[in-house]
Amino acid sequence: MHPGNSPFNYFCPGPGGRPSVRLLEHSRIIARPGWSRWLVPPAALAIHLSIGQVYAWSVFKLPLESALHISGAASALPFQVGILVLGLSAAFGGTLVESRGPRWAMLVSLVAFSTGFLIAALGVATRSYWLVVFGYGFVGGIGLGIGYISPVSTLMKWFPDRPGMATGTAIMGFGGGALIASPWSTQMLSAFGSDTAGIAKTFVVHGVSYAALMTLGVLLVRVPPSGWRPAGWQPVEDTGKRLVTTANVSARNAVRTPQFWLLWVVLCMNVTAGIGILQKAAPMIQDFFRDTPSPVSATAAAGFVALLSLANMTGRILWSSVSDVIGRKNVYRLYLGIGALLYLTLLLGKNSSVALFIGAAMVILSFYGGGFATVPAYLKDLFGAYQVGAIHGRLLTAWSVAGVAGPAIVDAIADMRQQAGHTGPSMYTFSFSIMIALLAVGFVANELVRAVNPKFHEPETAARSESDPVPAENA
Repeated sequence: MHPGNSPFNYFCPGPGGRPSVRLLEHSRIIARPGWSRWLVPPAALAIHLSIGQVYAWSVFKLPLESALHISGAASALPFQVGILVLGLSAAFGGTLVESRGPRWAMLVSLVAFSTGFLIAALGVATRSYWLVVFGYGFVGGIGLGIGYISPVSTLMKWFPDRPGMATGTAIMGFGGGALIASPWSTQMLSAFGSDTAGIAKTFVVHGVSYAALMTLGVLLVRVPPSGWRPAGWQPVEDTGKRLVTTANVSARNAVRTPQFWLLWVVLCMNVTAGIGILQKAAPMIQDFFRDTPSPVSATAAAGFVALLSLANMTGRILWSSVSDVIGRKNVYRLYLGIGALLYLTLLLGKNSSVALFIGAAMVILSFYGGGFATVPAYLKDLFGAYQVGAIHGRLLTAWSVAGVAGPAIVDAIADMRQQAGHTGPSMYTFSFSIMIALLAVGFVANELVRAVNPKFHEPETAARSESDPVPAENA
C-alpha cells in the first residue's frame, strides 16, 4: 500500500495541533498507482458479512416469542421492517451513494446498523417490543440498504471485465453473514440465556463487534482514478448479444422502461420465494419433522440455518459467475423454473426425508442468493454502467415488497393453520403452493425482457463516467 494511503494518515493533526478528519474526502479514496483492485472485494465483504446477519434472524424468533410473549408473525416484524427499509433506503440513497462515494456510504451503514442493535437491546431489556422493531427494523434497516449498495458501482468500475464475478464475490458476503451469525448467536444465547437479559446482551455484542468489522471496510475501500481500466483489457464495442448494450441509460430514464419493471417483478418473485423459508428456517424444519421418528432439535435447526446461509452465499458467487458465461436471462430461467420444481418437490415429498428437505431448501436458497448477485450485472447489460448503482438502488424496492410478502405469507398462513389444529407439513403446504405460482410469474416476466429502446439512451458525452476506458497502470 502506498504510504499516503495509510489509515493512520486519516487522523493526523491539522493546523494548530487540532485533529483533521479527512476520512471522507474524495481525494482520500482515489486509488494511487500500484494499488490492487483485489483489495476492493475484501472491503465490500467486511460490510456485507456484517449486515448479512439479518439472515440469521430466525435464531431469535423463538426466544423473542417466549421472552416478550409475542406470536410468530410478530417476531418476524423486525426482520420484515428491516428488509422493507433496506429497499427504501437503497432506492432513496442510491443517488447519494453514487455522488458521495462508497466510503461515505459504508460509514453511514456502520453507524445505522450498529446503533440499530443497541436500540433493539434496550427494547428487549425494557420489554418494549416496538423499540425492538424501531431499532433492528427501521434504524438497522437503513444500515442494511445503504451498506448493501455501497460497493456495487465501485466493483463494476474496478472489474468491467468480470462484472458478475465481482458483484457476486462481494454480495456473497451478505448471504454468508448468517453462516457466522447463526451459530454465534446460538452460542451467546446459550451462554447469556434466552431471557430478555440474555437476548439484550447478545444484541449489544453484535452491535459492537460488527462496528469493528465494518470499520475495516470503511478504511480499505478505494475508487479507481478517472478513466482507469484493467491492464490488457479492451472494451468490446459490439457484444453481439441482444441484451448487452454499449449505450447508457440514466436512473431517471431506467424507471420509465418496461425492462426495469420486468426485472422488478423477476427480483420480487425470486426473493419472496426464498425469504419466506429463510426467515423461518429454524422453526420450520422443526415443525416439519416434529411428529416423525427423526425430530429436529433446536441445535440442529440452527445448523440448518447455517447450511442455508452457506447455500445462499455459495449461490451468489457460483451463479453470478455462471451468468458471465451463459448470460443473465438464461441463469434467471434456472432460478425461477428449477426453483418452482424444487418447491413442488417439497410440497409432494412433505416429511418423507430430512435430507431431501435440506437439499431442496439449499438449492432454492442458492438461487435466491444468485438472483441478488446477478441482478447488478443484468442491469449493467441492459442500461450500461452509467448510474447503475442508482438504478440498482431503485430496483431493490422489489426486495422491500418481498421482505414483507414472503414472511407474511409463510408466518400468517402457518399461524392460521396451527390455530385450526394443523401440525407438521400441513402448516406450510398452502404457502409453498403460493411460492410456486409466484416463481411462475417471475419466469414469464424474465421471458418478456428485451433490449432497451434507444430512445432512452443518454448522449455519449453526457454518459461518460469514471469507468470510461483510457490506459492505466495496474490491474
